[in-house]
Amino acid sequence: MGDKMRTVRHRRESGRILVGTSGWTYGSWKGLFYPVGLPNARWLEFFTGQFPTTEVNYSFYHLPKPSTYEKWASQVPQDFIFSVKASRYITHVKRLKDVEDPWRLFLSHARSLGTHLGPILFQFPESFHRDDDRLKDFLEMVRRGSSRLRLVCEFRHESWFSTGVYRLLNRLGAALCIGDSGRYPRRDVVTADFAYVRFHGRSRLFASNYTRRELDEEARKVKGYLRDGYDAYVYFNNDAEGHAVANAKTFMGLIEKPSVRAR
Repeated sequence: MGDKMRTVRHRRESGRILVGTSGWTYGSWKGLFYPVGLPNARWLEFFTGQFPTTEVNYSFYHLPKPSTYEKWASQVPQDFIFSVKASRYITHVKRLKDVEDPWRLFLSHARSLGTHLGPILFQFPESFHRDDDRLKDFLEMVRRGSSRLRLVCEFRHESWFSTGVYRLLNRLGAALCIGDSGRYPRRDVVTADFAYVRFHGRSRLFASNYTRRELDEEARKVKGYLRDGYDAYVYFNNDAEGHAVANAKTFMGLIEKPSVRAR
C-alpha cells in the first residue's frame, strides 16, 4: 500500500503545519530553554512565543480539571493548539473495552480548551495486539457526538500495521500516528485529512538528538504531506536532555525554507 489513503475529506491545495514538543513543563529545560529566573507559572506563556502547539501528556496519567484546561487556554494566543493525550485508563487499563463513561468524562474536561483543542492522541501499549473489532467499536463510540474531532492512534505492536487497519482508520476519520523511534514500528501512512508525527529519539528513547541530516529527510516527507493538502502536526518527544526544543526549532526552520515549503 502507498503512503497515503486517497479518500481523505476536506482537502485543500496546501496544508497547514504545526510543530511543537510533547509537553512543556520539564524542569531540565530550565536554563536550556526557559530563562533561569522565569517563574514556572509563566513557562507556558514563554513556550507559546516559540511554538504554535504542544501535546498535553499530563492527561495520560491524570484527569485535568476543567479549570486547569481553562487556565491553559487563557495563557495562549488565539491560534495556539493543544493536542491532548487520552487517559491511559482507556488505552492501557481497559484497552478500549467498556470505556464510554471514562471517555465522555475525559472529553468533557478537555473541551474546556475551547477552540484551542486539537487532536486527541490514543497511545496504545506495546503489549496491545491487533483487535479490529475492538478498535472499530471504540472509534464508532468516540465518533458518536464528536464527528469533527481529530483522532490519532499510535500503535506500538507490529500487528496493527496492516491494510485492514489503515482502511478502518480511514473510514472513521482517524489518523495513524507516524512514530519515529529505535524501538517501535513505524509506517509513513496517512489515513485521515491530516498527518500526525511524533519523534521519540532513535538511538536512545526520549533522549537522543536528531542530526541535521535526519531532520532534513523528515522535513522533505512532511513537505509532501503539505503539498498534497494534508495538515501536519509534528511533535518532538525526545525531551529528556532538552533536545526536543532544539530539534523542533530546527525543523520549523527547515519547513520555512523554500526547498521544503508547501506550494
